[in-house]
Amino acid sequence: LKLARFPPGFWCPGAALASAAMPNFTVDQIRGIMDNTDKIRSMSVIAHVDHGKSTLTDSLICKAGIISAKQAGDARFTDTRADEQERGVTIKSTGVSLYFEHDEDDGKGNQPHLINLIDSPGHVDFSSEVTAALRITDGAMVVVDCIEGCAVQTETVLRQSLAERVKPCLFVNKVDRCILELQMEPEDMYGRFRKAIEDVNVIVATYNDALMGDVQVMPEKGTVAFGSGLHGW
Repeated sequence: LKLARFPPGFWCPGAALASAAMPNFTVDQIRGIMDNTDKIRSMSVIAHVDHGKSTLTDSLICKAGIISAKQAGDARFTDTRADEQERGVTIKSTGVSLYFEHDEDDGKGNQPHLINLIDSPGHVDFSSEVTAALRITDGAMVVVDCIEGCAVQTETVLRQSLAERVKPCLFVNKVDRCILELQMEPEDMYGRFRKAIEDVNVIVATYNDALMGDVQVMPEKGTVAFGSGLHGW
């Protein structure tokens, strides 16, 4: 995994993809958290091809202060190979480590966490990379384009996630397209969002393992988020 380090005094406007601000950190802080496994979270980003995994990952990395807000979305930070940058498609799973402080409402205040984020490919030819990423992560963030909805590979990666007993959460991406490109009415946007969530839950119900319990995603459970990876919200 790459070790992400924040430059001192960095501020990233508009990239509000986390509930709290990510502070600057040092290598020593990261090394210290590595000994406390209770504070380590590993997460993979999975989705159909071109639904915005790498762009969303860019915005999260921008929030960490590794790339600027201007670069986020175009940098494709996790596409490290020349052929990935040239073709604009993720081929190999790539990881990055982020330092994050989170208040668990237990009276201890903000506690440091190490987040290992893995950006995986969406193309069907590289599905083995998705399986490899899922086997070393605690949870999966399923990214769905709110305009296109659930696609063929969305079902494939969700099935892989459930087969590995990795709990999914849902990020409904490209909400900006509803507003700027299609200029949809609020009720129509609500219908799109609802259909995307229902389609994901149908797939989850189809392939769910009884030992995992109820892993269906719902906004009221805090397992569904809406936003735009390109614009950083």
